[in-house]
Amino acid sequence: MPPDIFYVEDDQDFAFIMQYAVKEVSEDLTVSIAEDGNAAIATLQRFAEEKHRPRLILLDLNLPGLSGLDVLKRIKEIPFFKYVPVILFSTSDDINDVRTSLEIGANAFLTKPSGYHNLILCVRSLYDFWFTQNRSIN
Repeated sequence: MPPDIFYVEDDQDFAFIMQYAVKEVSEDLTVSIAEDGNAAIATLQRFAEEKHRPRLILLDLNLPGLSGLDVLKRIKEIPFFKYVPVILFSTSDDINDVRTSLEIGANAFLTKPSGYHNLILCVRSLYDFWFTQNRSIN
């Protein structure tokens, strides 16, 4: 089974905390994590071969190896993931990062919240929109 959320995050501590936040929002959601851009592309290629499509991709901007923007470009080149929403989820709030991400094809750009409570609120908002309100062809 594909994960509901495919999360590309090099900060292992934040990735660990994110998994808990997701479970607090919905026990049923599954999360798969890649720790760098190259691992993310390899995993996504495997998902495509196996016809496993995550419902949402969260992508950190600053990754070792391939940057988040490079990964986003590659995702947009894989037809199987054409309709999977990709959200840049970064500590950056630079307007140029936001603009570039959206121009490449990101569905949204979110600045990572500070504090666990704010992370829960952010994940709940993501869940409410992308998993309950938004209609997609996935």
